[in-house]
Amino acid sequence: MEHEQTIPEQRKEGESAPEPGTWDAVADATAAAPRRRGRRTLLLIAAAVALGTLAGTATGYAIQYDREPTPLAPLAQQDLAYPKALAPDDATTNKTINANRWHKTDDDLAKLLIEAPGGAKKEGSGYSSLDFLALGFKEPGNALSNFSSSRTRRVVSVSWSEDDKNFVLVTLVQFSDRNGADDYQKEQSGYMSDKDHAGNDGVPIPGTTAELGHVWVDAKAEEKAGYLPMRAARAVARRGDIVLDIHYTNNRGKIAEGDVVDLAKRQLERL
Repeated sequence: MEHEQTIPEQRKEGESAPEPGTWDAVADATAAAPRRRGRRTLLLIAAAVALGTLAGTATGYAIQYDREPTPLAPLAQQDLAYPKALAPDDATTNKTINANRWHKTDDDLAKLLIEAPGGAKKEGSGYSSLDFLALGFKEPGNALSNFSSSRTRRVVSVSWSEDDKNFVLVTLVQFSDRNGADDYQKEQSGYMSDKDHAGNDGVPIPGTTAELGHVWVDAKAEEKAGYLPMRAARAVARRGDIVLDIHYTNNRGKIAEGDVVDLAKRQLERL
């Protein structure tokens, strides 16, 4: 599923700030129908096995009926130790039921979003539905099918603007397992070095490998007569079953690579 950074519409000085970049993608999701050959043969075999089991059970019960009960052997360890629960006994929740294997990413995912910097204007924050997320792709129907087949679990995002120059969108996409997250991260990272996108190989995010976290700043700004130059950057990284996707746009044509790297690093640390 390919997703493209769409640079916001260029504007002149004094015009209202555009929303951060949207996602475009083409996704193909296919499901193979299970084969149903040999159904009659399987039913006959199952019936024969069931009859044999029933006969053996009846014979064994008849033999054991008149025998004295045999006491069970004592446990080798009478008092078994269990990990201490992470919550009171009277607070039964999904978290307490899974208290000994609960991870902070299973809690409210929105709490793990990075905070907008001081002085920035927060545009929005919270959960998004898969339907809404799919609308940002070239073929929303295929994108939604792909998100469903890859067992996408939750999506949260936060966006802000800085001095009407920098526009940031941070999105966390959580999957039901690492395989779904790994596939999505590789798909989104795979085309970023193409000339139609960033046009360079970018740099790895400190604390991750190049395969798990990367930042790209467009090699050149998009310029149009009468409009401000626009330049975009993107960070894509995976941490466990979560994929971090940051879109960073500047309407003066200047982006410091270190600013995007630092933003991605701080968001990964919260995960």
